Amino acid sequence: MASKEKFFTDRVIWLTGASSGIGRALAIALSKFSCTLYISARNETNLELTRQACADPERVFVVAGDLTDKTVNHTICARIHAHHGRLDMAILNAGTCEYVDVNNFDSDVFSTLMDSNFMSMVYAIEASLPLLKKSRRAQLIGMSSTAAYLGIPRSEAYGATKAAIRNMLRALHVNLKPHGVHVGVICPGFVATELTARNDFAMPALISAERAAEDIILGMSKQQHEIHFPKRFSTVLKIISILPDKLQFSLLAKTLEN
Repeated sequence: MASKEKFFTDRVIWLTGASSGIGRALAIALSKFSCTLYISARNETNLELTRQACADPERVFVVAGDLTDKTVNHTICARIHAHHGRLDMAILNAGTCEYVDVNNFDSDVFSTLMDSNFMSMVYAIEASLPLLKKSRRAQLIGMSSTAAYLGIPRSEAYGATKAAIRNMLRALHVNLKPHGVHVGVICPGFVATELTARNDFAMPALISAERAAEDIILGMSKQQHEIHFPKRFSTVLKIISILPDKLQFSLLAKTLEN
């Protein structure tokens, strides 16, 4: 605990998607480390509930807005710069999930998820990167998913956005290292949130949002590039992803039976 506390103490952190789920759990967990938090999402009321649940609400600032709007991201980062003069970490967690029905294939699902999951992160990176490059201990962390490892049926749109995020952050990890910015990607399995509560299928190795937050914080404190969990689930998917196509597709087809 001491090493994690030292790692996050006095850092200025921007956390998106903090109104519920993993984002809220992360905000609450991080607030115990004497850092300054700026929390963002669309729902200002829920962000305020997150702030009030934090260990030191006076060090948590609500900056609500629609993160699919490029201008909103730049406005938030300008406010952070005006108030604190620096930004040490950006944890970009905002996003949502919808599934594809091949009997009613709808391109709107793809465009909605690309905006909410991928482009919102691109805008946040564009806005935060100039500040992060000035920090002596910068971290840029983005939320992907274990769905990025495989073409999972029904996750054609969601998985595509998460694969795009993972690919982008892997490239940025190499590209930004000379600039002193550590880039990481989070690939969780199933986490119990309001979003996953809507799922109509079995979710193996389901963990709590609080457990997810613990794993993320531990991975960040170790400056891991890819933080994937729970290992008993994510490791299996990684193994399946390197199997021959015929075997891989046969295993994935079984998900449709469930």
